[in-house]
Amino acid sequence: MKTIHTTRELTHFFKILIIGSISAGTYLMGGMPAARADDFIVYSPYVVQGQSEFEFRGDSYADSNPAVDGTTNYQISVAHAFTSWWRPEIYVAEYQRLPGQGQKSQGYEFENVFQLTNPGEYWADTGLLASYEYHSVNGQPGVFEFGPLFEKQTGRLVNRLNLIWEKEVGAGASRNYEFRAAYSLSYKWRNALQPGLETYIRPADNAYQIGPVFYGELASSRGNELEYSAGVVFGANRSATNQTFVLRLEYEFF
Repeated sequence: MKTIHTTRELTHFFKILIIGSISAGTYLMGGMPAARADDFIVYSPYVVQGQSEFEFRGDSYADSNPAVDGTTNYQISVAHAFTSWWRPEIYVAEYQRLPGQGQKSQGYEFENVFQLTNPGEYWADTGLLASYEYHSVNGQPGVFEFGPLFEKQTGRLVNRLNLIWEKEVGAGASRNYEFRAAYSLSYKWRNALQPGLETYIRPADNAYQIGPVFYGELASSRGNELEYSAGVVFGANRSATNQTFVLRLEYEFF
């Protein structure tokens, strides 16, 4: 058995242990469908130790199909980075409002972002997403999702790419894995205003979307900051929603 001699090796060992434990634990937990249309976000792989955050995410659909047009989703979450490489996040509220119906709770989610490389260490900075979502609607299984997160900055251009696999777990779960990808390109013109573009690819739903999004950061003298992003993505094929309006707000503090 190999002996761990250095602090760096010990830290790496516990990093692998925690990632493995959380991934295994979330996979084995038991009860939302794998294809979730409210996942309009491109995750960053970075983790800032000691930073906490409150986040709001919402989206609304405009579509020629009256059964879809006007659908609204929103989520509220809290997070804290306990280490320089691990940030767990809990979605304490997930709601959906369908056309002609009232607002309904969809469930809860436990999400983890792991930063796997140091900024600039390799050609692209890399992280990992691992989460489990419990759906409160009877008869719908839970969803475990995982996949790599990439970010690359060249000058003022910032590229992000997420490759995510989803697997239903629990009673009635499908045996299939479903894949989705999300990509964003933004230009750091000003901290408060950064124009960009987002693309979402969901082969399982035969849905492909792309559109303009604006990002921004408003920092205070105490180091706290409010981050926002807002925009609209358009359906690139008939199976995708015609237009999806997205809004995200994050308040980050130490």
